[in-house]
Amino acid sequence: MSIDVREGVTGEYRPGRSAAVERPRGRGFGDLPALLELGRSDELAGVRDGSAAWLHSWELVTSVDGPGTRLTIFLNGCPLRCQYCHNPDTMRTRQGQLVSLEEIVAKLHRYRRVFRATRGGLTISGGEPMMQPAFVQRLLRAAKELGIHTAMDTSGNLGGRVNSEIMDDLDLVLLDVKSGDPATYRRVTGADLAPTLEFGDRLSRAGVETWVRFVLVPGLTDDEANVRLAARHVAAWGSVSRVEVLPFHQMGRDKWANLGLTYELEGTQPPTPELLERVRAQFRSEGLTVY
Repeated sequence: MSIDVREGVTGEYRPGRSAAVERPRGRGFGDLPALLELGRSDELAGVRDGSAAWLHSWELVTSVDGPGTRLTIFLNGCPLRCQYCHNPDTMRTRQGQLVSLEEIVAKLHRYRRVFRATRGGLTISGGEPMMQPAFVQRLLRAAKELGIHTAMDTSGNLGGRVNSEIMDDLDLVLLDVKSGDPATYRRVTGADLAPTLEFGDRLSRAGVETWVRFVLVPGLTDDEANVRLAARHVAAWGSVSRVEVLPFHQMGRDKWANLGLTYELEGTQPPTPELLERVRAQFRSEGLTVY
């Protein structure tokens, strides 16, 4: 089966993709019921109880955010401010579209046969999914009731919000380990590394399969000692089945300017093939399967 249906994403580079996907904002829900039209109090109540969420976009694409063909939804809101973020328009929660849980579940019903044929499923991404934990919990439960494989793409910074119900309904976590050294992590993200490491420990104890992603940015995350620390942290998690070392590039730069934000990596070049291989070799040296 050959499938490459892409809808609703705004031309951003998503780590792990080999090229930018040019798609106009706001598409992807045209075939669904009208967006929720709520007053502020109802809107907040819906987000609070998980019957609604602020959503940036969605796409249906193969072999990107987990195995098989995935319905990936990108929720708005993120506590981090990563220098290399290719989706700065997901940082603020209310920059998204308000959609109902039932609209997304209808998508799951629509693509069940595709998921079965390709061994794919649902991936919840962002932004940071755990900015809207009630919605994540209810959507994962709905997916599992339909027999659909589930994944979440997360920084782990809000891993403390992942309760036992969410953990039980996750088949796979795509965990962004942005640095191994706490000082470098703070420089990259503006936040602490510890919550990500604690979440990785929890995933390992729970036996939830984990794919680790490490974005290689020359002059920012490429220091040998930083990579070595990251690799050792990851190697301690028995649930990690693969590591993806993702080369930085500039395909999200224009978004920062369009949003009036200062972009710190204007002059940064993508890593050379030699640097990319050196970093991958450092992860392999810890016994990890690396892509």
